[in-house]
Amino acid sequence: MLKFNPQRSTFVVNMIISIVLTLIVNFSYLITMIVERQQDTANQVRREQIMRITTESEGILHISRDGYGYLLCESTATENPDSIIVDSVYVNNRKIRSYNLNNGDTIRCTVFPSRNGSSPSLDEVLTQNGAEIPAPVVYDRPRHNQDMAVQILYYFILSLILLTIMTVRFDANNYTSKRYFIRTASVIIATGILYLFAPYTNWMTGQVMFIFRNNAQHMFDWMVMLKCIVIVIVSILYGRIYGMLLVQQKIMLENEHLRNENLQSRYNMLLGQISPHFFFNSLNSLSMLVREQDEDKTLAYIDQLSYTFRYIIQNGQTPKSTLAEEMEFAHAYGEIFKVRYADKFFFDIDIDPKYKHWMLPSLTLQPLIGNAVKHNTITRKLPLHIIIRTEGNVLIVSNRKAPKLEPEPSTGIGLKNLRSRWQLIMGCDIEIKETETEFTVRMPLQKPITD
Repeated sequence: MLKFNPQRSTFVVNMIISIVLTLIVNFSYLITMIVERQQDTANQVRREQIMRITTESEGILHISRDGYGYLLCESTATENPDSIIVDSVYVNNRKIRSYNLNNGDTIRCTVFPSRNGSSPSLDEVLTQNGAEIPAPVVYDRPRHNQDMAVQILYYFILSLILLTIMTVRFDANNYTSKRYFIRTASVIIATGILYLFAPYTNWMTGQVMFIFRNNAQHMFDWMVMLKCIVIVIVSILYGRIYGMLLVQQKIMLENEHLRNENLQSRYNMLLGQISPHFFFNSLNSLSMLVREQDEDKTLAYIDQLSYTFRYIIQNGQTPKSTLAEEMEFAHAYGEIFKVRYADKFFFDIDIDPKYKHWMLPSLTLQPLIGNAVKHNTITRKLPLHIIIRTEGNVLIVSNRKAPKLEPEPSTGIGLKNLRSRWQLIMGCDIEIKETETEFTVRMPLQKPITD
């Protein structure tokens, strides 16, 4: 049988929270990656369209004082080969700075055709003064899947480490505000150290790098810092909630322990109220037999009395007994009264055998039999029949009512004790029904766990 391991359970919960937290802090990155893929596709289509409409031209660059320039390109007219046509190609200042162009440079380039009457514009410089221009830098970015895997792995490990710091070897006995603040400080320090190993993408080179490899001026990446701060805040709050749950669980266990002790104390107290009542009645009956000087009945009575007291001592500290054990005790207890009432006291028993091993509170039948004898007239003309039977899983004890001419004083403690014990032990109530001619008690039995 596997045993529950709180530390293992906490680790599993920490892993689940780390996964969720990792997906949350990288949500914007995942969305950006999807958008970039769509933009790359659109840019590629646009580039192919541009390449289809550009033409090559060569001319001399003239740069104005305002920073922009014109490339003067000479070409031969198709209709008159002897005439020269000079075309003017517009060059914006960004292109001039990007390619480091100078006034008077001879430029060969690709040209966008004119639109809506405007001049053609420079697209890409191919050669400058006869020298080839290096191709524009194409960012050699890593594959998106690799980039995503590095990001997710780092933030998952960071989350798991911080959550573990806040929960490892933490229980309700050592949970204090001081220890909580120490763990909080440890989380902040650990985040500062692990921040140096945070991955980020260098957009100039397209490489995934660690923060510590950056220069001092670029050590603080605001997006990485924001993600780390979110994880730190969640970890600290989770540690607080985790500690409060531990304390609450400890309080609940202590309350349950106190409740069980209280129930046991109340049960022992109620059981202690039964024994004196039965003891005094038994002594009265024994005293009567001694006065009659009937040795055989006295010895039989003592034997039965010894058995009943032994049953009370053995089963008195056991909250529950089987119906078979209670019936055996009821038989011995009834023999005590038969010695006293001769042929005027009878048991009518009808117990379904399948309920003999069902459970009920110990010493349930003793107060019912004792009360029936105590409060009813028992003569040869009015013998007392106590009926004990089962009706389904309900035990029914009943007897006819024939009140004595001089009723004995009664405090009602016997039935109160019986009802209280049934509520404490069985968790349910008994049904007491009393008419002018009959007294009946219905008590539900409890199925044994082993069945």
